[in-house]
Amino acid sequence: MEIRDFQTMYLTELQEARSLEALQIDALPVMADAADDRELADAFQAHLAETRAQFDQVEAILKRHRVAETMPATASAQAIVAEAQAIVDKVERGPLRDAALIAWAQRIEHLEIALYGTLATYAKMLGWHEEKRTLGGILEEERATDEDLSDIATMLVNPHAFEAAA
Repeated sequence: MEIRDFQTMYLTELQEARSLEALQIDALPVMADAADDRELADAFQAHLAETRAQFDQVEAILKRHRVAETMPATASAQAIVAEAQAIVDKVERGPLRDAALIAWAQRIEHLEIALYGTLATYAKMLGWHEEKRTLGGILEEERATDEDLSDIATMLVNPHAFEAAA
């Protein structure tokens, strides 16, 4: 899709959001299985359910705009997800791997926070208030996930990883 106006730019960014959610739907079960800490694994599973719902919400917006074509995720999004698999392959199971998994997950969350913040702003500018509310809701979910991951990292995983490496 060639971008020549603000609406097309918005729809292109929505397609990126759909692609990013689809990548995570595939990656999160792998991350949950790779996590040693039960709370972290449970957080990944909970985020998987949330991610599926977010995918459906973005898909519904795209259908409303009659955007059927599916774009592949950008190279940067694909690289972040590929890095998650590399963590599983390179780091032995335990607290250090869990810390690395959280770092990966937070990279994705920060990308999504930026993406959904932009999308909510664009929807507002375009006067699509229902879409702005939906995208703003997803943005808040992503922020909450990032905060949960930070809590798990600082209170549980990172101290154990540090002690194990010492």
